[in-house]
Amino acid sequence: MAQKGGGFFSSIASSLSNFKNQVNGLLGYEGLEVINPEGGTEDAEVEAQRGRWKQEDRDSHWKMMQKYVGADITSMVTLPVLIFEPMTMLQKMAELMEYSHLLELADKCEDPHMRMVYAASWFISVYYALQRTWKPFNSILGETYEMVNHEGITFIAEQVCHHPPISAARAENEHFVYDITSKVKTKFLGNSLDIYPLGRTRLKLKRDGVILELVPPPTKVNNLIFGRTWVDNPGEMVLTNLTTGDKVVLYFQPCGWFGAGRYEVDGYVYNSAEEPKILMTGKWNTSLSYQPCDLDGEPLPNTDLTEVWKVAEAPANDKHQYTYFAHKVNSFDTAPANLLASDSRLRSDRYALEKGDLSKAGSEKTILEEKQRAEKRTREAKGQKFTPRWFDVTEEVCVTPWGDLEIYEYNGKYSEHREAVGDANTNGVDITKTEFNPWQYGNVTETE
Repeated sequence: MAQKGGGFFSSIASSLSNFKNQVNGLLGYEGLEVINPEGGTEDAEVEAQRGRWKQEDRDSHWKMMQKYVGADITSMVTLPVLIFEPMTMLQKMAELMEYSHLLELADKCEDPHMRMVYAASWFISVYYALQRTWKPFNSILGETYEMVNHEGITFIAEQVCHHPPISAARAENEHFVYDITSKVKTKFLGNSLDIYPLGRTRLKLKRDGVILELVPPPTKVNNLIFGRTWVDNPGEMVLTNLTTGDKVVLYFQPCGWFGAGRYEVDGYVYNSAEEPKILMTGKWNTSLSYQPCDLDGEPLPNTDLTEVWKVAEAPANDKHQYTYFAHKVNSFDTAPANLLASDSRLRSDRYALEKGDLSKAGSEKTILEEKQRAEKRTREAKGQKFTPRWFDVTEEVCVTPWGDLEIYEYNGKYSEHREAVGDANTNGVDITKTEFNPWQYGNVTETE
């Protein structure tokens, strides 16, 4: 059940702190933390040698990164393609759509508290994808990602700002409208990275018009350079029904000694009077269940714990731990006709990595980054300001636990664009011959 108060979390944090100090002493790296997700300290030196890095790459990258300890490295560090997956940040945002059937259940649900169970489970479901330790490619300014052919959803995402990186997205079908402005703040701690989600996420269920708003927990990526990289999400997720005042508060337990608590999430659905109505419990990487409860949070007699969400079957031994849906996100099966040239699928670096050519992926990544800098120079020389196509910046500022966020809202132009271009089938795109072009002021190669 949900833990209340700070005793449990304080004790876990203290245990982790002591564990880290012992590991530091074994390794001899100042400021370095290596945390074994299975717990224990006797194999700390062995743990530090594990992971995807070769010895020489690991040592050289650590020397390069030491100067950034304590800094926000969201957009200031160029990382080797070795640690990337063949997907961009915009595509990663679209992975939340995999279990969108939960929103159909929420929209049709008569019980307002069960509606919150379905919606909260939908938001939890994406954490299975977020546990992957491969980094998505940073999206280029003006880059987009479109997705159709899944549960009647039309999804459009756009990189609306480069410094700081901000993405905006909208998804809609007959049951819901989902809007997000996403920005992250990071803190590099030597061998780990704290990620704070400065996003504003809103979900509208169409039948009753209720609006839900999400505040997710922070994320911690452990063993970035030394050891096996793994992800934890310690903290609480709060989903609030802005229309009724009902809310869901779910606690993501931090990973403790010997892996205790890893992946566990539990909490309650509360009514507007802050009385618990339904308890929720499970693991964010496998499944969630619910059960009606009394005012003390105890299960009601003659009720059972019922599973509401379960991770879909995934391909065995997939190189990047992708689900079948994640592969669809990368494919043209989910692309609309007349795909925008700015779409993530068309990125040459992403495609090369998908084909397993790390050398070409690295060189293509460098070329795209140089083009982005060239586009900025061209734009500034002409006195032109970048303006997103599908989202408009508003005067609204969202206050989050980790900082303020300027809000971008969908302007409706993408729907008009889709109606104008029609449904002529152009999905037989030859990705090797179609140039990725997010540049707002023409092809950069031609203007240089």
